Amino acid sequence: MSLELPTNLPDLLPFIAACVSVLYGLFAMFAPRLFLRAHGLETSEARRTGLAEVRGTIAGFPLGLGVALLTLGSYQTLIQMALGAAWLFVAFGRLVSILSDQGATLLNWTLFLFNLALAFLCLAPALGLVSA
Repeated sequence: MSLELPTNLPDLLPFIAACVSVLYGLFAMFAPRLFLRAHGLETSEARRTGLAEVRGTIAGFPLGLGVALLTLGSYQTLIQMALGAAWLFVAFGRLVSILSDQGATLLNWTLFLFNLALAFLCLAPALGLVSA
């Protein structure tokens, strides 16, 4: 396991997505209240399980997959697909919320596009849509 810096565009795109995923995960892991506040949410002082959900689910998946993509070079294409699919389904969930929960806010649309961009960064090289 070692970190290999990208030397061409197909390697650079998922590398950027992995770095952003790790930063996103670290932010949610170590500053969950600030993370929630940035998304217009808050936890109840009486019930702190929301913080565990942020640290575990919201932080854990992008952090774990991002670190895996950065360090497990021999499985890179599979991990690119996994991270790309994860961000694609995050975007899909956000789109469902925008369309069915009256969630068409500027923040939701911005985060939807951000999620799609991260999915594209991983999936385009893995699917052969970007060449060196």
